[in-house]
Amino acid sequence: MGAGGTGGYFGGLLARAGEDVTFIARGAHLDALRARGLTVKSRVSGDFTVSARATGDPGEVGPVDLILFCVKSYDTEAAAERIRPLIGPETVVLPVQNGIDGAERIARVIGGEPVLGGVALVSSILEAPGLVVQSAGPGRIIVGELAGGTSARVERVVGTLAHAGIPAQAHPDVRVALWQKFLFICAFSGLTALTRLPIGPILACPETARLYRDAMFEVEAVGRAEGVRLPRDCVDQVHAMTEKLEPWSRGSLYYDLAAGRRLELETLHGAVVSRGREGGVATPVSFAIYAALKPYADGAPVLPSP
Repeated sequence: MGAGGTGGYFGGLLARAGEDVTFIARGAHLDALRARGLTVKSRVSGDFTVSARATGDPGEVGPVDLILFCVKSYDTEAAAERIRPLIGPETVVLPVQNGIDGAERIARVIGGEPVLGGVALVSSILEAPGLVVQSAGPGRIIVGELAGGTSARVERVVGTLAHAGIPAQAHPDVRVALWQKFLFICAFSGLTALTRLPIGPILACPETARLYRDAMFEVEAVGRAEGVRLPRDCVDQVHAMTEKLEPWSRGSLYYDLAAGRRLELETLHGAVVSRGREGGVATPVSFAIYAALKPYADGAPVLPSP
């Protein structure tokens, strides 16, 4: 559900492995999928083209085993309503979105039983209709029950993903994994969008690198205030992971900003600021990122004429 950068990349790998995949897409991208299939260019998985069913109407598909829910966070409720025809008694819904509350928002629409927690670690964009480019990140998915622990269905999902060449793992507390990614994405997407630079120059400048770490420390403090049992050295862990990224890597917030598209700002820095306010945690760096990007939140602003 949502066959853009993330959904196209993972869905393409599943289709290449022989799974029966349907892409839910729209517009020119849907037309391209129907006419030419999906082409993926990946630093991790190589380049390939697959043919798979594509439709703009989930009602044409019927119940499925697994829904990879990959839409932008601001479309979560509307997309969750649209997946109802895809859900049968054994269907699993796996959100792989930015932010920390996607699964809960989906559950409020369709009920909590089908929904797992998911974390995708990949930098992948829809470069053109029918063309997905994965340029950075390990391409890994972490899966877990929202209530904690593992289960037979979690293991089935992990096994299916692994069979398709997707590094996948079950996590005993997926909430921790979600917040660890949240630490990363708020700093990574926020600073690459704010500076319009890739991660290499950001980490090479001591002052900007400090701002990057401070952004992570704020998210960590908000998470701990909410009772999330983050590892003591979680900022160091995430920073070490960031240093291993390709120096040209940028976050999705940057790509959306550069293209003049709507931003997932409320799901990221807006959530840090509001949750921090509720928990009595100061978030000045996150507020600065949020305030600087807010004029672009709904897409490129219309500038007044001189």
